[in-house]
Amino acid sequence: MSNVEQRPFVPAKKLIDSDPHFKRVIGYARKSDYVAGAATATAGPGLMLLWERIAPSLVGKGGFAPIMRLTGAIGISAGFLMFYQRSILRFYGFTENSREVAMDMKEMVTKVKKGEPLYGVSSTTPYIQGMASRNSRYSGVWLHVLPWFNFVNHNQHGVDTAKYYQQAERELAAEGK
Repeated sequence: MSNVEQRPFVPAKKLIDSDPHFKRVIGYARKSDYVAGAATATAGPGLMLLWERIAPSLVGKGGFAPIMRLTGAIGISAGFLMFYQRSILRFYGFTENSREVAMDMKEMVTKVKKGEPLYGVSSTTPYIQGMASRNSRYSGVWLHVLPWFNFVNHNQHGVDTAKYYQQAERELAAEGK
């Protein structure tokens, strides 16, 4: 055992959601995420074409096309993972996320005002929701090792939802309702 004090990691930015749904991650993406994903996706095939021009493989007719298809598929997968990871890290507060914090507050307050569940309706049991949450919480940190996405609606997101209700009350009071 170590006698060195272990302090928990506290992100410099606000935690929006420790287990965001796949649709929210995609919906909150910025243009820069799309650009980074596209650049990553085209890098592999682009380099293959460059290398073929610099040092031809001389594989003969029909030999280069399958390699380009494989490189294209790997590039598209890598581009999507880059795009997704850049977006999801903002939910965790690892990168600058002021735009996403405002979007989250607006979205959740609107749901509170309409009387809808904050994180959607789920047809699964509470046990399955909890298991899904435990399996995918902070999964974006290890996205490069094992791509794992949250497709289950549940209410276990690691944030205090009271802030949404308080903001809704303030807005309703300001509207005079």
